[in-house]
Parts: sequence; structure tokens; C-alpha cells
Amino acid sequence: MGIETSEKKYKLLSIICLLISILIWIPNIIMKIASPLWILTFIISPIGIALAVRINHYFLIIANSIMLLSFFIFMAIGYFINAYF
Repeated sequence: MGIETSEKKYKLLSIICLLISILIWIPNIIMKIASPLWILTFIISPIGIALAVRINHYFLIIANSIMLLSFFIFMAIGYFINAYF
């Protein structure tokens, strides 16, 4: 029973890290407020990745990895939009 409980804890913590990483971008993208909170994605997402790797949950590994790279993804999208529109 101890192993199942710890796996559930790791999964829940990894999901929480993912949700926090997503919520951090809301002021910048939706509300158009220049908030430096996005820098926290470089701290929170690797924690979520490590927890997901511990339980071999591939979706959470990929989702947290995307959030880790989200700054570069958003920068590329922004440059593309400015260049072509």
C-alpha cells in the first residue's frame, strides 16, 4: 500500500506543478500585464518533470517539459506573428 500511496502523491504533485506553471502565464498572455512570474516556470516545471519521471508518467513528463520550454515557444510564436502579420 505504501508504494501506491507515494505514486499517487507524486502524480498529484506533478499535476499541481503543471497547473501552477500554466497559471503563471495568465497575467502575461490573457491580461496583457507584464509580470515577471513566468520565470518561476524554470523552477516549478523541473520539479514536476522529476516527480513524473519517478512514477514513469509520460504525459506529465511531456506536459511539464513543454511548460519548461514555454518561454521559448511563446517567443518563437511572437516573432513569427510579428514577422508575417
